[in-house]
Amino acid sequence: MPGVGKLLKQAQKMQKLMEEAQAKLSEEILEVSGGGGAVSIKITGQGEFKDLKLDPEFLKEDPEFVSEAILQAVVDAAEQAKKKGDDAMGSLTGGVQMPGFF
Repeated sequence: MPGVGKLLKQAQKMQKLMEEAQAKLSEEILEVSGGGGAVSIKITGQGEFKDLKLDPEFLKEDPEFVSEAILQAVVDAAEQAKKKGDDAMGSLTGGVQMPGFF
């Protein structure tokens, strides 16, 4: 069955492209801010948090407000990283969801 060999080669090529895309995503740093710029987060395209900075003046605010702003910034950063990853993988798979690949 010559079609199976061709299919296997295509799958191997796709796997290599996906690994390269994931490596690129792991190096790409997204910077997300929240709380009017008082919260700054750096996250990779694969969703690995790299840095969190808080404006010292911001910490003097109401603790509940500070907590909510930090949480929202973290959620926004995670969503942006997921979208970046989904976009990168989607461009390789033509939008077809492939379980286990990101």
